[in-house]
Amino acid sequence: MSPRLLRTPAELRAACDAARASGSSRTVALVPTMGALHEGHLSLAREARRRAGFVVASVFVNPTQFGPSDDFTRYPRDLDGDVNKLAAAGVDAVFAPSPGDMYPPGDDTRVRVGAVAAPLEGTHRPGHFEGVATVVAKLFAIVGPCAAVFGRKDYQQLLVVRAMTRDLFLPVEIVGHPIVREPDGLAMSSRNAYLSPEERARALGIVRGLAAAGRLFAGGERSRVALEGAVRASVEPIATSIDYVEARDGDTLAALGDSVGAPAALLVACRVGTTRLIDNLVLGEDPVPVA
Repeated sequence: MSPRLLRTPAELRAACDAARASGSSRTVALVPTMGALHEGHLSLAREARRRAGFVVASVFVNPTQFGPSDDFTRYPRDLDGDVNKLAAAGVDAVFAPSPGDMYPPGDDTRVRVGAVAAPLEGTHRPGHFEGVATVVAKLFAIVGPCAAVFGRKDYQQLLVVRAMTRDLFLPVEIVGHPIVREPDGLAMSSRNAYLSPEERARALGIVRGLAAAGRLFAGGERSRVALEGAVRASVEPIATSIDYVEARDGDTLAALGDSVGAPAALLVACRVGTTRLIDNLVLGEDPVPVA
């Protein structure tokens, strides 16, 4: 059965309210996406299906989280294809608003994010997390009490959303779902479609570096410099440019001294050709990826 296609916030709120009112077991789960869906997104939808009686996925390319040099205009869009994929994953409703629905005339309120948003992506994409937090807060306000499922590939985003939800007492359970990888180990991403075959092969250096660091950590290595160096040794030869390769506290993303404990997040952002890719490995939590 095809999911219901909802276009306005009022339609989405009514559908979620009706689902919760229909019985005590009719809980709601939300999967926020920007579309161009792949198996990673669909794994989030299946996790939501496991947790709730009514599952809604949003498909909205959010303009406020893109900077001047980002790829908003060329971000892939395929709503019909996305709806078909979500139907197979058991989603009940798809929320696909227009920018004007989410940011109507006069809209001027933004969510200011805290320290967890400052480093890494916060440094290289100023304003990005303010846009993310604002649109997610809007979705949570429309949907109401629910579980919301986010992928751990966007690890800093997950922590930002978790902190916002906690600090604002929002009635939402934040679920972080493991990274889904291609058979060769590359983290699934909508941006992978931008890679040429040669760039796609080079991008595997990212996961090889994380895997090397993961093996070192499992073997007892605790030096931050050594662990970051293992990643850089694999990433530097394949990257057109590197924004960061850093080990950070896995809960707060605070800077670490030279001794790394668990959980610690190893986070990478680089460009291969013109395509910006991110990946991460949470030492002491995530399995070492196969590369």
